Amino acid sequence: MSRIGKLPVPLPSGVTCELAGSRLRVTGPKGTLERTFNPEIGIDVGDAQIAVTRPDDQPDHRALHGLTRALVSNMVTGVTQGFKKSLEIVGVGFRASMQGKALNLVLGFSHPVLIEPPEGVTFSVEGPQSITVSGIDKQLVGQTAANIRALRKPEPYKGKGIRYKDEHVRRKVGKAGVK
Repeated sequence: MSRIGKLPVPLPSGVTCELAGSRLRVTGPKGTLERTFNPEIGIDVGDAQIAVTRPDDQPDHRALHGLTRALVSNMVTGVTQGFKKSLEIVGVGFRASMQGKALNLVLGFSHPVLIEPPEGVTFSVEGPQSITVSGIDKQLVGQTAANIRALRKPEPYKGKGIRYKDEHVRRKVGKAGVK
């Protein structure tokens, strides 16, 4: 049995779940999330918890068991607490600012980069070198943060670029001088 899949997902107060076929809708204080799951995996919505079951021990069902439970848990966490990713900008002249709801980045290109937030994601800038991406959908928040990071990945010699707050950039040694 899957160690992750067999654990029930607790439903906090204020969170409601509706199951229609294989489509799960979770509503909480921060918003509503919907997702369609594989119909072979069973989802049982109870009063205080959601249980995920699999029909047999085939490898594909075993893989989907833990995945489905993790996705349901992320939906419940998203509508109650939300998710956020913090990014930091390293480099002389590199900075971020807000322009309405959009994120305006100066990253050493010949033009500033303007990023519109997708539906359900918000940006906030704490300082010129600090960005926070937040929302209720974990996958969308992570993908948006990865797209921002991909604009100027941290380079290994000076470490300039956009990185996650807790990311460690492996540094390389530059040229050894001629003697």
